[in-house]
Amino acid sequence: MRHLLLRRLAAIPLTLLAISALVFLATEVLPGDVARQILGREASDATAAQLRDELGLDRPLPVRYADWLVSFFSGDWGTSYTLKVPVRELVFERLGASMLLAVFAFVLLVPVALLIGVLAGLYHDRPVDRILSVTGLALGATPEFVTGVVLMVVFAVSLRWFPVSAQADPGASLVNRLEHLVLPAVSLVLLCLGYVARHVRASTVASVRSPYVRAAELRGASRFSIVTRHVLRNSTVPATSALGVQAQFLLGGLVSVELLFNYPGIGALLLTAALDKDLPTLQAAALVLGFCYLLITLAVDVVYRLLDPRLRLGVAV
Repeated sequence: MRHLLLRRLAAIPLTLLAISALVFLATEVLPGDVARQILGREASDATAAQLRDELGLDRPLPVRYADWLVSFFSGDWGTSYTLKVPVRELVFERLGASMLLAVFAFVLLVPVALLIGVLAGLYHDRPVDRILSVTGLALGATPEFVTGVVLMVVFAVSLRWFPVSAQADPGASLVNRLEHLVLPAVSLVLLCLGYVARHVRASTVASVRSPYVRAAELRGASRFSIVTRHVLRNSTVPATSALGVQAQFLLGGLVSVELLFNYPGIGALLLTAALDKDLPTLQAAALVLGFCYLLITLAVDVVYRLLDPRLRLGVAV
């Protein structure tokens, strides 16, 4: 385990360097002129050229990349072109809001996916299994913004059980903030549910047919004991990788959900920065998200090895 952590931690700086280069190049090829976007179309050519010079946009690309990289890792992320606020504080504020939504959705996803997957596996090839599997596949094939619109119309507009907007009032309590996040979190959960539940179902079916479960049944162990002590524990191991993939997907799926529910997260910030050609904000937010992806991947590998003793002992699987 220690060697794994050391190898992964040593690879993070090189991976971040590659991500930073891709992010910088991607932002440079965005259509539009930054100076014209800031000043407006009616600005004169001389004024636009002066602003490009002030922002350093007329310098060679490798020079600008090196300066941005040094400034970023030294803590100076610059100032937003459009919002006129420090990029570092802005990105971390929006990242914290998105993390609250993503963690809330993940906390809802884990028990529901395990429950549905185990039930489908225990009743495999029966009506319960078919209904749960088809429903999960249908929800997974439905985009999150479509599911979000349906949830909003039914539970916010018609029934008025939850707020339409995910943005709570300033100074609101954590309970009130979570109440506003129920509908966007559920829309994310429904999208990821089928994928995770299928992995849990497949592992449950294999566990039920395993010799140790049959031996437990012959010894007279109760169904509840077999499920909790054997089936459920073994089903969580392959589900870990699926949950890790979906945790990464939650970050990527935040853009449409945050825009739909008017939530000030980093997904909405990314899209706004791209549309406004706010390069410092866009580059910083994209690189921070890349770092979050790396941390999630590392956490999944560690948890997977903690749950599976064969990997901890170096046994081939």
